[in-house]
Amino acid sequence: MTRIELLKKRREALKEQICNNLDLIVGSVCKSPAMKYHNLTTKVDGKTVSKYVRKGHVPKVKKMILRYNKVYSLILKLSKVNFELLKLEA
Repeated sequence: MTRIELLKKRREALKEQICNNLDLIVGSVCKSPAMKYHNLTTKVDGKTVSKYVRKGHVPKVKKMILRYNKVYSLILKLSKVNFELLKLEA
């Protein structure tokens, strides 16, 4: 198998992993000692925005945040593979 074929195979595997993890949320869940509830904190148009998260949803929201981190990492890997393919196909 040639290097290009290996990279294309890797690219397809990364794309599949990304598609399988799109149930995600960007941000972080926090609760300070003074607060009696959880917030999802994220950036919107350069400003920090907090949204209330029900106590029962906190575990799911945390999993969704972990998925975002995983997808972000996979996208960086995909970018590297695409750049290698670009160099080899030129």
